[in-house]
Amino acid sequence: MIVTIDGPAGTGKTTIARSVADKLGYDYFDTGAMYRAVTYQILQKKVDLNNPDLLTPFLENFHIEIRSEKDGKRYFVDGEDLTEIIRSAEVTDHVSEVSAHAAIRQALVRVQREFGEGKKAVFEGRDMGTVVFPKAQVKIFLTARPAVRAERRYLELKEKKALTTEEEVMRELLERDHFDSTREVSPLKQAEDAHLVDTSDLTLEQVIDRVMALIPS
Repeated sequence: MIVTIDGPAGTGKTTIARSVADKLGYDYFDTGAMYRAVTYQILQKKVDLNNPDLLTPFLENFHIEIRSEKDGKRYFVDGEDLTEIIRSAEVTDHVSEVSAHAAIRQALVRVQREFGEGKKAVFEGRDMGTVVFPKAQVKIFLTARPAVRAERRYLELKEKKALTTEEEVMRELLERDHFDSTREVSPLKQAEDAHLVDTSDLTLEQVIDRVMALIPS
């Protein structure tokens, strides 16, 4: 069985998807980390996204390995552990542009489907229920008011000692929302058969319980 959990930033996708997977005993996949890994490699190798002579062989040779360890999933490309560095500000600044590229999305959709083949898994992302797994047995779309999402994101960054303000976080969040929902390839949107869960006024435990109730035992 495949469970998809989609939604914009700040809705709690990662924490909720990981917790639901743990409760179900399923594999968990953070597809955003895959796009971050590609972005990091493109920046390091200085691959021109508009040059197919460079991009095509890069994608053909891109292989990501995901290992389950005590501290969670770790992401390796060419034997290098990229788990921490793909969360850097530089990668964050470029991941939207990279992930909007049609050839990159096509390549990673294939990878994601391979990871899900024959597995019981929870996949978290922005186009899991609409594009990657349109026939998933259970689809969840998480949402929350922008002010709530911005506050969550700001507190998360503050804990990491990032230098930013809540106003700046709100601006960047709205820009990302607009970019993701209006891009030509795999825009962020709720699948017609997805269950909508607004996390604005719910505790983490309440959201997890609500999602679990939507998954047949």
